Amino acid sequence: MVNPLAGEVRVTVDGVPHVAKLTLGALAELEAALEEGSLVDLVERFESGRYRGRDVLALLVAGLRGGGWRGSAADLLSADLAGGPVDAARVAAELLARAFTPPQ
Repeated sequence: MVNPLAGEVRVTVDGVPHVAKLTLGALAELEAALEEGSLVDLVERFESGRYRGRDVLALLVAGLRGGGWRGSAADLLSADLAGGPVDAARVAAELLARAFTPPQ
């Protein structure tokens, strides 16, 4: 069960549902994985629609790892993500939004 108020998002990888969440550790890992810029730059790319595939991949890996998954970016490259690239981008954006928006 996913808890949106806790910043969680559901991601289905190879038919298996996972909980993704950008914890502090996951955010640190994400920032280290970014090839350029900061987390603020990443948020701005998503807000303006200028995000890249590697941004989506890095966010998904960080979120999944924050949720307890022990895979890597290499594992996701060959995985089947439910909803394909469009849903992957939506999930990545949702992870960012939930990580930086206080619960109502």
